[in-house]
Amino acid sequence: MPKYRNEVDSLGTVRVPNKAYYGAQTKRAIDNFPVSGQPMPLRFIHALALVKKSACHANEDLGLIETEMAEWMQQAAQEVIDGDWDEHFPIDVFQTGSGTSTNMNANEVIGNRASELMGGELGARHPVHPNDHVNMSQSSNDVIPTALHLAGAMALHQDLLPALKSLHKELAAKAEEWDRIVLSGRTHLMDATPIRLGQVFSGYAAQIDKGIQRAEAAMQPLLELALGGTAVGTGLNCPEGFAELAIRRIVEETLLDFHRAENPFEAQSARDAVVEVSGQLKVIAVSLSKIANDIRMMASGPRAGLGELILPAVQPGSSIMPGKVNPVHCEMVVMVAAQVMGNDVAITHGGAGGQLQLNAMLPLLAHNLLNSVELLSGAARTFGVRCVRALKANEAQCQATLERNLSMGTALAPALGYDAAAELAKKAYAQGTSVREQALADGVLPADELDRLLDPISLTGA
Repeated sequence: MPKYRNEVDSLGTVRVPNKAYYGAQTKRAIDNFPVSGQPMPLRFIHALALVKKSACHANEDLGLIETEMAEWMQQAAQEVIDGDWDEHFPIDVFQTGSGTSTNMNANEVIGNRASELMGGELGARHPVHPNDHVNMSQSSNDVIPTALHLAGAMALHQDLLPALKSLHKELAAKAEEWDRIVLSGRTHLMDATPIRLGQVFSGYAAQIDKGIQRAEAAMQPLLELALGGTAVGTGLNCPEGFAELAIRRIVEETLLDFHRAENPFEAQSARDAVVEVSGQLKVIAVSLSKIANDIRMMASGPRAGLGELILPAVQPGSSIMPGKVNPVHCEMVVMVAAQVMGNDVAITHGGAGGQLQLNAMLPLLAHNLLNSVELLSGAARTFGVRCVRALKANEAQCQATLERNLSMGTALAPALGYDAAAELAKKAYAQGTSVREQALADGVLPADELDRLLDPISLTGA
């Protein structure tokens, strides 16, 4: 068997690997865009195949494709959805801005596989034609935005939301477990009034809870699909009822409330929804970074730092310093957050990269959006299970630093006055004593009154 076959498209003859399920247009794109070595995300490819499968159902329902052919096309599309033909989608992310190359890649793979199932040969474009049958009633300009929204919404629903809920559960459990442990608060990285460790972690849990709300809100604009607008939003060559029938199938497959965009011209010419989603993902990344940085700072040491938290020893921390344990999961989260923030910059430029009736940076938007969701999902899930769950509180260290905290003098200000309390704190600092010890030495208040005013729990509110 020869290694290559010759295929003909509108520009001429192309040599295609004989075993490839893609065709001439895909091979041209492979040759034209040897840029990054990064193909389009598989989640996007699988979502695109779901669009093709649903479109085939709609065309069958409308009597435009005979049932036997439609059934083979749907089987071929389902095989792509299942990942059976992932290696046949090699086109680089940095390609034509409409994603036409990837749309044709899907058309060719599904068309060739369906033709094979019907007894045809690869590359013959018969009996199933990639344009006439697989792309029927569609254009790259409505299909690629539809697949982008579909993949993004499914990634949020299936990956990010469960990961954030898992992390929230771990943080909330620590907040409850550590509710009676009091430690020094810190503002400006300097000693501040007492706070309970449980309160600190309740704040982290609240950040993630708000992140869950943001992710849920971010899904809503992605539920609008551009399908049915074809080339410029007018629906040329798209029969009446096609979009509604196809989207109904998508809803049945995903159980998500996808619907046709209210205005097809906005849905195809602008990518504001993707920019909005990325902005929400950036906020979630900022929250995760704050939490991870706080935890690694509170766990610093164990003797030359704060040492108030004890990290799980998941791996040796140094190739030269025996016994060292590093905050590796915290560092992973911070790096993920930085990448998501960088992705957001690219997505912002991508959203602004449309001209007239089409955004011409769709593959970049798909790549970065799905990368952000994937990174945040993996980081949140791993951080919660492998770091937060195994964290321990160093109660003795919390109590020791709290007792020497000069801001404890704040509790004496109502009884002594601000100036006298400040002088007492300054004197304690100079003498190397605690506020309590200095107050007793100076006899400013009775011992029982000092015990009442300086009771750590009472200083932390409800």
